[in-house]
Amino acid sequence: MDQARISWFGQVSVYIGKCFRTFVNESGWKLLVSSAIIVIIISAVAGSNMFITLNATNSGAFAFVCAFIWIGIFNSIQSICRERAIIKREYRTGLRISAYISAHMIYEMILCFAQAFIAVIILFIMSSPPAEGIFMPPFIELLITFFLVIFAADALGMLVSCIVKTETAAMSVMPFVLILQLVLAGIVFELEGIASNLSYLTISRWGVNAICTIANVNKMAAEAVAGVPDMLHPFLLPANFNESYFYFSAGHLTGLWFTLIGFVLLYGLLATIGLKFIDRDKR
Repeated sequence: MDQARISWFGQVSVYIGKCFRTFVNESGWKLLVSSAIIVIIISAVAGSNMFITLNATNSGAFAFVCAFIWIGIFNSIQSICRERAIIKREYRTGLRISAYISAHMIYEMILCFAQAFIAVIILFIMSSPPAEGIFMPPFIELLITFFLVIFAADALGMLVSCIVKTETAAMSVMPFVLILQLVLAGIVFELEGIASNLSYLTISRWGVNAICTIANVNKMAAEAVAGVPDMLHPFLLPANFNESYFYFSAGHLTGLWFTLIGFVLLYGLLATIGLKFIDRDKR
């Protein structure tokens, strides 16, 4: 195919079609099934107290974000590097890297939305969701949050897939990316100094904060320490609990969403830049 004769939008359309054909031919529906199974397991473990008690909500939010990051990265971690030889050949005949990445981003966006939609439905069936949202129904607020966490992780996986040269290398890098996201989330470990600053660069931190904000954990914390002397508060609240992370307001929640959108755009841009160096691949 002479890519030079096809417009940018034409190339995007061509590669979106290719992505969906690959989804059908390689039984991509298994990604939806596997993500549903993961959410069912976590919903069962988190229990019915999620969105009711502080500790259950805090740990449940962390578990869900961990799962969503894994789902998102797994969606795309091999999607680019497995086509590296084809991309290199077509790049030399006029392929626009930005069009190629945009096509993949659009396809992955649709896939991530489907996974998030399934996750919210399962969560609402298996737990007691918030009775009311901040400025929209809780189903919509959680759907947007789940989608943005999965999509941001997906974009991160795509970035890795653009940088590494083989599928084996991609899967070798994946555990390290996951570990950094989970350790620096600020939930399991109390972070200080450099680690605390680095946590602002993780998807996990903002994802957990968004879910806990929708759940109104600040109200749960206030109820947990009501009538209890101040000296006993540390024993009733998580070690790193900070109410400023979970303001129950539309401005705070949308700020968290825009941060996750920023990750998507940044990773997409870096993926495009990284893949432009493919012509220097000496293999």
